[in-house]
Formats: sequence, structure tokens, C-alpha cells
Amino acid sequence: FCQAVGVCHSTQHFSSFSATMPWFGAPKEEAEKQQIYFSAIDGLKQMYKAKILPVEDVFKYTMVSPILSDADFDAKPQVLLLGQYSVGKTSFIKYLLEREFPGSHIGPEPTTDRFWAVMHGPSDRITPGNAVAVQADKPFRGLSQFGTGFLSKFELSQCPCPILEHVTFVDTPGVLSGEKQRIGRSYDFVKVVQWFAEKCDLILLLFDAHKLDISDEFKRTIAALKDVDDKIRVVLNKADQVDDQQLMRVYGALMWSMGKVFTTPEVKRVYISSFSTLPFRDGTNAALFERERDDLLKELRDLPRNNAIRKVNELVKRTRHVKVHALLIGYLRNQMPSFFGKAEKQSELLANMGEVFRAVQREHHLPFGDFPQIEVFCAAIKDYDFSKFPKPDLKMIEQMDKVLATDVPAIMNQFPTEREDAARASAAGPAGPAAAAAAAVGNPFDPFNDAVRAAPAVEWVISVADQGKYRGIFQSCQPVDGLLGGDAAKAVLLKSKLPYETLGKIWHLADIDQDGSLDSDEFAVAMHLCHHAMAGGTVADTLAPELVPPSKRH
Repeated sequence: FCQAVGVCHSTQHFSSFSATMPWFGAPKEEAEKQQIYFSAIDGLKQMYKAKILPVEDVFKYTMVSPILSDADFDAKPQVLLLGQYSVGKTSFIKYLLEREFPGSHIGPEPTTDRFWAVMHGPSDRITPGNAVAVQADKPFRGLSQFGTGFLSKFELSQCPCPILEHVTFVDTPGVLSGEKQRIGRSYDFVKVVQWFAEKCDLILLLFDAHKLDISDEFKRTIAALKDVDDKIRVVLNKADQVDDQQLMRVYGALMWSMGKVFTTPEVKRVYISSFSTLPFRDGTNAALFERERDDLLKELRDLPRNNAIRKVNELVKRTRHVKVHALLIGYLRNQMPSFFGKAEKQSELLANMGEVFRAVQREHHLPFGDFPQIEVFCAAIKDYDFSKFPKPDLKMIEQMDKVLATDVPAIMNQFPTEREDAARASAAGPAGPAAAAAAAVGNPFDPFNDAVRAAPAVEWVISVADQGKYRGIFQSCQPVDGLLGGDAAKAVLLKSKLPYETLGKIWHLADIDQDGSLDSDEFAVAMHLCHHAMAGGTVADTLAPELVPPSKRH
């Protein structure tokens, strides 16, 4: 009877999943938000190239981390799956795609012997790793550092699946145990996983209800994910294969095992379900499994929306690391003698790197959390001549501080505010015509009522491509604290050869907050109006709602 209930319940859930819970729907409001996020990512790329990359070049940050390419910024959200063999990693991807991806093979034995990047493509295709690593439009060029030993075990699988238009999955070989850990790989498994973990948006550690042990290799792998542990989620898969009492004991054993590996006091989120196209074997806990499954699927659906914010977070983290790296390199350079005893001094500095870290930390008042691991840093710089390192450049260090204090907040301000989200949710709420009529009347005691109603859910008419073009012109004018004054903007707008009267009207419309200067969004409005007027269009006396930047709709 239980199995019959499980079959009915699970089959009904799976058949209705695609119909009632679309993966990545694109209503008008979401499309507008996605446009804002894409614009923000374009701004991140320009900020990185203009202000962070020069510091990385001067202070040889490439010895620690490769340079970010455009593909790294433009890449879709990535989900990394880790676990021992036969815990359901490939089956999990198959369940989400509702089909098998090219090259996949599922079985009780260790079937996945390589890394698979599962991406969207016009047709089913498999591309070998050596070819993928040289493609500029793919975010995997950094894998070249691991050589052909790894690239021969890496492949790209593409298929025309709608879900893959929004997210990329990375399937991994099952983590080894016993003697196989030491002799079974032709590459450093932990370092490869660490590289993928830094690039991905979500890391899923999969456990089977019958495979809860954590091998030494799996333990080392989890330990290497210390800097990205905020991305980690745990999935207890195949939970339908045990009954109530066994499930309670399995969950307790899993938490105990993870407590010995994760050194943080926070508890990791554990999703308990069975991710398979097959019906639940035991339907006793079907309702629990479905709620857990829906929670995880909701987190996956939210990845594209959170992708831009995640990239901002990662770039802030990288900027802080670059700053610390530059100060460490400059300090080491200053400690080197001018003529004799260079080798001895370099060996002494390497042996006492902990003291070097503390000296730099005290001098510049830096948080220890921004410093790299001592062993990793020493291994990266030991083969370089410290006396040839560049001297400290305080102006470049100040530039890093300005990026964190001014540039990044300016980009974050482009994202929809909570008030805008609340206004749009209210406008599209389920209360029907009565609520809409009440909203039209307004609450006379609500001081934010006018501001909320002034934020219509309309799409910004300036395209993403034009936003990027205008932002490039804006940055070339060398804005001060993210703003262009009248003289700087005038030099650009005069190139349109429009009458002064028209340019004056355009300035008045574009300067939305009337502070006598233009930020990047206001400058985009001015450039758009100039091109409209140059094409023979009429400049209106008031700014149309679709021309108001989303960042100004409050």
C-alpha cells in the first residue's frame, strides 16, 4: 500500500512540475530586472579592466589566480555537484533536464570517470577538454593550468535543453576512497574542484542514504572549499529507500559526519529527498520529500536573478585579496637587501611568513580574513626573486579602496531597491480590482505613497548594448565620485551639433535628481535623447516613464 501511495504521489508531482512551476519564467518585471543585472555585469567588466587588472599586472597577482576574462563575467550561473560514486549526481542532472545529456551514463558502479560541463547548445554535442580550454567564449580557459592530464578527463556536453539557457551544471567523478585516492588520479583532484568552486554559484554535496562515510579525499576536498563554504548545500539523496526510523538515524549520522569535517559552528542546509524520475519507493514521507525538493528547486531557479549580485560579491572579495597581495609583495620587496645576502634573506622571509603577515596587518590595519593561506602563498611565490618584485605603490592601493568605497556601491545602486520590489508586487498582487482601486486612491497617511506609485513597472527603453556603449563614454570622461559635471558632459554632448536650446532641454531632462551633474544612468538618458534628436525626433518637455532609469524610480 505504501509503495502504491508513493507511486501515485511522486508521479503526479513529476508530471506537474514543468507545467505548474516553470523553471525560469520571464514576465515583464523579471525581464526588466534581468536587463538591469546585465547592465551591472557590463559595468563590472569595465571596472575590473580599468582599475583592478592594472594592479594585478603590476604586482603579479596571476601567480595566485588567473586573469578574469569576459567569459568569466558573462558566464551563466554554475552548479557544481560533488559526492562519492553512485550517490546520484548524474541522475540529479538528468532529473532536472528531463532527459539524458550527451555522454552521461548511470549505473551502480563508478560510471562518471571525468568532469562534465553541461551547457546549452543548438544540438547534442560533446567537445573534448583540450578544445574547450582554448575557446574564448567559454569560461574554462583557466583549466589549461592543469595540463593535458586533466583536460583529457574533462569534456563539454551541450544539448538544446531550456533549463541550460539559464544555468550550467558541472558533473564530477565520484570521490575515491582507500588506496585508490593515492594512485587513481592523473591530476590534482582537490585543486581542480577548488578552481570550479571559485567559479560556480552553488555547490551541492550529495550523499546516499547508504553512503554516509567521508573518505580522506572527500575530506580534503571539503576542506579546500573553506573560502566558498557559503555556496555549499548538502543533499541527502535516495532518502525514499529507508523507512521513518532508519531515515532519522541516517540524518543523525550524516550531521555527525559533517560536524567532524566542517569546522564552522553554523549548520549546513540539508535537503532530504530523492531526485529521480522514478516514483518514491517508500511513500510514507512523500510530502516531506516533495517540500524539500521544492525548496532546493526554488534555490536553483533563483540563481540567474542572483547571478549578478554573486559576481559583485566575488569581485569585491577578489579586490580585497588583490589589495592584500599587493601590500605583501611590496613589503617583501622592501625587506630585500640591495646587494649581498639576497638568497639568505628570501629563505628567512619564506620561513617566517607568519611574521610578515602580522607586520603587514598591523601596518595597514587589515582584517586577517583577507589574507591568503600561508602555505598556498609561499608555494606561489617561492620560485620568484623577491628583489625584483615591484615597490609599494600607495596610489594603486588607494585605487583599490576607492573601488570598494565608491565604484562597487554605484553598481549596486543599479539593482532594484526593496521599495521598487514592494511596489511592483503590490501592483501585480493577487487581491484583484478592488485592491487596485484602493491603491489608486492611496493612503493619505503613508509618507511613501507618492514615491511608490511613481515607480511604474515599465521596461527601460535604452537597450543593454547602448547602456554598455554609453557607460564606456561616461568612464572615458573621468567622472569624479561617479558623477560628471557640466563642463565634462558638455564636451561630449556638443559633438552632437544640436542647438544649444535642445541641449539645454536634454540636460534638464537627464539630470533627474537636479544636482547639477550626471551619473552613468543619467548620462545614458542624455546620450539616448541626443541620438533621438539627431535622427529628427522631438525632445519632449517631460521625461517619459520608459526613459527613467530603474535606479531613479523611487
